Amino acid sequence: MEKIKIGLSTCLLGENVRYDGGHQWDRYLTQTLGRYFDWVPVCPEVEYGLPVPREAMRLVGDPAAPRLVTIRSGIDHTAGMQAWAGEKLLSLAKEALCGFIFKSKSPSSGMTAVKVYGDAGVPSRRGTGIFAEAFMARFPLMPVEDDGRLHDPVLRENFIARVFVYHRWREMTRQEIKIRDIEAFHRRHKFLFMSHSQKHLTVLGRIVADHEKKSLSDTVSEYFQTMMEGLKLIATPKKHTNVLMNMMMGYLKTQLTGDEKQELLDIFERYRQGALPLIVPVTLITHYVRKYDSSYLKEQTYLDPHPVELMLRNHV
Repeated sequence: MEKIKIGLSTCLLGENVRYDGGHQWDRYLTQTLGRYFDWVPVCPEVEYGLPVPREAMRLVGDPAAPRLVTIRSGIDHTAGMQAWAGEKLLSLAKEALCGFIFKSKSPSSGMTAVKVYGDAGVPSRRGTGIFAEAFMARFPLMPVEDDGRLHDPVLRENFIARVFVYHRWREMTRQEIKIRDIEAFHRRHKFLFMSHSQKHLTVLGRIVADHEKKSLSDTVSEYFQTMMEGLKLIATPKKHTNVLMNMMMGYLKTQLTGDEKQELLDIFERYRQGALPLIVPVTLITHYVRKYDSSYLKEQTYLDPHPVELMLRNHV
């Protein structure tokens, strides 16, 4: 498959661009996700013009609007970094990115919980890096995460699932589309959306059903925004179990034998209780989808949302 373009803090690739001349090479990103993602590296501080090594910086002042200041000399780089970020975002808009992975805790690239130092010198973890904040404001619907949060299996699976949906949507909308394309997209992703938010799934269905009441461009925009907002919500065991039950009872109930149905129910419950990872019930129901040749379920992205080699559902 064609690799998906993802923005990434340069230091995570092993490049010596940090303030101390070092790097923060991430083996999982480069060796595992790198098989599927084409990295677009960004180092705000170096690209802004600072040398390597350089004086360390930190965020100070109001966490809602912090200043980026060097620790020893007190030089304020806020305006300069913001001006550079504005230009950089213009070039990144041309890269067709489907996500971004930031360096955690960085005063320029930290996505969340970055230290901001007040007048008394006591930090609070309520800040966002200057570049990361500008990026998320410019691309509010694009999947983003930081390297630290990606160590959480649930957040990792959520992020990568969003990236692949974002990519599929981008590929579909690269050419002129019709309402039937959105209808087909919605049909294929129904259960994936349900696993994140039944509420958003309902709204998405209404957007498609009411498409004649608005322009196609408005329908596309509203659908995309609602979809990405819904996918941000975590797919919990309870939600997954609901999806699995809907698949079984809605599309396999009449074909399954009594023993097969009971086997699925037992596996679903063991998964819901935390005794099994998600991959077990998904693999079992996929077996029955193929056995009974359920054409509707065969096309469901939920059963295969990202490369199985990533083994994301082995850990959630």
